[in-house]
Amino acid sequence: HPYHVDDWTDDIFDYVQHEKCIAIGECGLDYFRLPKDRDKREKIVESQKEIFKKQIEIAKKFNKPLIVHIRDASEDAKQILIQEQGDEVGGVLHCFNADRTLLELTNYNFYFGIGGVITFKNGRRLAEVTPLIPKEKIIIETDAPYLTPHPYRGKRNEPSYTTLVVEKVSQCLGMNYDEVAKLTTENSKRLFRI
Repeated sequence: HPYHVDDWTDDIFDYVQHEKCIAIGECGLDYFRLPKDRDKREKIVESQKEIFKKQIEIAKKFNKPLIVHIRDASEDAKQILIQEQGDEVGGVLHCFNADRTLLELTNYNFYFGIGGVITFKNGRRLAEVTPLIPKEKIIIETDAPYLTPHPYRGKRNEPSYTTLVVEKVSQCLGMNYDEVAKLTTENSKRLFRI
């Protein structure tokens, strides 16, 4: 995770080669909690970028899709994914942040993970952007134990609550619940090759 770049080690290959490993992540960029001090800030940003590039290389080496975390770093993350040819393995923009800039990544083999935020009162932007995502690029996520959908917000999230996300995505797309459940399940299977 971008918050833990100081803990990075190249000794992850045993995990990557395990039969249960289906993706590389959660990796990416997160500029949300950067220090105000400019030098410290720049150092952390550069470290995050460097590690993110390494993670993309590992994903390509082992042919695993990426689970990408992006917070307050959309343009940098998009550019790195394109420049480092992340489209070779693709992946999911985990907890998609509704930044329209990232929609360009549909052309680069990336899916968009929609979770509990879409059900929040302040999640209108995500609800408005979701219909702009090609339907074959939408997957449903929990982000458990976080981002629990309304009306359970504030409680521990769990997979059973994804039904509330599917319900809201159905409304946004003008589709029925079963269609969205089937569509997003097939999308997930295709993304993770399961």
